[in-house]
Amino acid sequence: MTVRVLLADDQTLVRAAFAMLVESARDMEVVGQAATGREAVELARGVRPDLIVMDIRMPDLDGIEATRLIATDENLAGVRVLVLTTYDTDEYIVEALRAGASGFLVKDTRPAELLDAIRTVAAGEALLSPGPTARLIARFLRSPSGPPAAGGPDGLSDREREVLTLVARGLNNTEIAGALGLSPLTAKTHVSRIIGKLGARDRAQLVIVAYESGLVTPGKV
Repeated sequence: MTVRVLLADDQTLVRAAFAMLVESARDMEVVGQAATGREAVELARGVRPDLIVMDIRMPDLDGIEATRLIATDENLAGVRVLVLTTYDTDEYIVEALRAGASGFLVKDTRPAELLDAIRTVAAGEALLSPGPTARLIARFLRSPSGPPAAGGPDGLSDREREVLTLVARGLNNTEIAGALGLSPLTAKTHVSRIIGKLGARDRAQLVIVAYESGLVTPGKV
């Protein structure tokens, strides 16, 4: 299956470099390029990509609002957003996850890692590596603003709360299975049920829920 990618970044050279990289992969193709968030939304509606690589800081409409519009558009259901961040200076990454992004990537990441990230998010997994996730959430959710990403974990079973805690730590299904002595399929089933019970869009929103509810404490992951 070929992953259809839309690139959104206001820097022409950055878009060109990403386009060359994506096109070099046999299982990917670039179906559009946008210089603003508004262009990204319009192009997404026109070409309906599998995944959008979205810069946060763009003119006209930033990547957060663009992501929110895409995530709430029923006609774009299934379109994933991978946001780009400068990491140390980008305080908007949590808002992007709240808005519906399925993961984040540091802008100066290695080319192979970018391609792997695109495959991961396009396949329906959230891209949330343990270290960056913990530090970012801890830094910017100490004083959360805006409504929670989804419902709280009160209705979850003890096992589901355990699984949610590990999701918030950035573990994938295989790692969760190993930590809890489950099969990967069982771990995946638990994650799917948790997403359904909480009304979350994907694993990225589960991370936000876990922190905002106090199930996971910032700085102790």
